[in-house]
Amino acid sequence: MIFDTDIFIWAQRDNEKLAKLFEKEERYLSIQSYMELLQHAKNKTQYKHTKDFLTVFDFTVLPLTENIGHRAAIYIEQYTLSAGLGSGDAIIAATAVENNMMLASSNTKHFRIIKELQLKVFKP
Repeated sequence: MIFDTDIFIWAQRDNEKLAKLFEKEERYLSIQSYMELLQHAKNKTQYKHTKDFLTVFDFTVLPLTENIGHRAAIYIEQYTLSAGLGSGDAIIAATAVENNMMLASSNTKHFRIIKELQLKVFKP
């Protein structure tokens, strides 16, 4: 299962439902989520904590491939004007679809419109 960036906010808040989900699933994240997580670290300690968390819970970072980039561009063309889909969410969704994996997210507004995306809505 690929985890959207917002899921890590719930992990930092020690959400029990999320802990159970982490236990059940193999854990992946897109390179987009990885970069967002590191970019939003406020200091070196938080940066290290984020990297350590991903290592301890054995997350695999999925790379940006040509197919993912192409699919994300198509999503932008189709859904930016109608649903406000941003490039980060397009890359995350395309990563899930191209890898034939379910995406877990609690922020589903933009993802629901992508028909081929397998979406697991996380309700904290």
